[in-house]
Amino acid sequence: MAWDFETDPEYQAKLDWADDFVRTEVEPLDLVWPHEQFVPLTGKRRDAIAPLKQRVRERGLWATHLGPELGGQGHGQVKLALLNEILGRCSWAPIVFGCQAPDTGNAEILAHYGSDEQKERYLRPLLDGELFSCYSMTEPQAGADPRQFTTTAVRDGGDWVLEGRKYFSSNARTAAFYIVMAITDPEAGAYRGMSMFLVPADTPGIEIERDVRLYGEPEAAGQHALLHYNQVRVPDSALLGGAGQAFVIAQTRLGGGRIHHAMRTIGLAQRALDMLCERALSRETAGSQLAEKQFVQGYIADSWAQLAQFRLLVLHTAWKIDKYNDYKKVRKDIAAVKVVMPTVLHDIAWRSMQVHGALGVTDEVPLMKMISGAAVMGLADGPTEVHKTTVARQVLRDHSATDELWPTEWLPRKREAALAQYADFLGDER
Repeated sequence: MAWDFETDPEYQAKLDWADDFVRTEVEPLDLVWPHEQFVPLTGKRRDAIAPLKQRVRERGLWATHLGPELGGQGHGQVKLALLNEILGRCSWAPIVFGCQAPDTGNAEILAHYGSDEQKERYLRPLLDGELFSCYSMTEPQAGADPRQFTTTAVRDGGDWVLEGRKYFSSNARTAAFYIVMAITDPEAGAYRGMSMFLVPADTPGIEIERDVRLYGEPEAAGQHALLHYNQVRVPDSALLGGAGQAFVIAQTRLGGGRIHHAMRTIGLAQRALDMLCERALSRETAGSQLAEKQFVQGYIADSWAQLAQFRLLVLHTAWKIDKYNDYKKVRKDIAAVKVVMPTVLHDIAWRSMQVHGALGVTDEVPLMKMISGAAVMGLADGPTEVHKTTVARQVLRDHSATDELWPTEWLPRKREAALAQYADFLGDER
């Protein structure tokens, strides 16, 4: 029977190194350059961060999710989950370790569907961390519902001409290229009539109407663009995976992205729990430590249990991805992870904020940022409510209705059957 909760010693040593490295060398970057993770490295920032990336490479932990042919280690999702728990503690860590979203998903698309020229121009620098990319799917009137998309790509000779608006296209202002979903065959329906295009960022007609910032971010930090593709012309070679393949490509990409968000959220929630416990042990009120108050003990117990359950769900889902190598077979599990994720982060960060008192709601500790981040996680890659319906439908497929008047678990009928089954042993006891 194969069943194990222990990491092999060699990889555990790497994780221990990564944990110390992130805490001591990478977390400070969040305070020095708090909103510049997706700005290409130049000058002093390159001088500071390039050596950190090299140390990660020397430890064999750079872009470990990629196969050796792409410069990674070919580690599966379980190993990636264990590493991402550590990287989730801070915003710069995925950059330093070469596994940041949305670039990981975009690299996957390029690796599978890009031309040799596209791979040479974009994939290798993307994997090396020398440039960034943008995934441009959501639309302002439709959210993430492809059935309401209106952005089109129309053939014109040997080219395609894109027209429409996209919303929340993250990192558009610093990306070298965009991967854009557009309608190419309106008659075929949403799931067969859309295609993906690789569009260089300097293509004429791309207009960044505004960069939207998240709540609490300074004005200059906005990086989620409202884009207008104003008669943007690209060659036929910009088409990725063939006409009508956008939805298939998107689901493959988003499946991986959702589980990776969850992996990193474990680390962020653990940080909030650590802060909660430290505060409880450090402060006194009404004659005793906060840690001795039953209310606070309840906060700690609930938080630990929530995080432990969530972590096991994520690791089990990662194990199933490794086992089946098919995101379709773990669609229910990934959707469930996505449903649970924002609640876990919100609840633990909220409890920690409460125990920190007035300090907890200031920008002098990261708890309110975590709480607002939980709200973002409830919307990114599809809203929680949509994923709940996915889970429910997948669960119902494993069940069936009964044609009987009474439910299968109706006890009078089961009792009668049980008595008949053991009648020879009961005698007059009935």
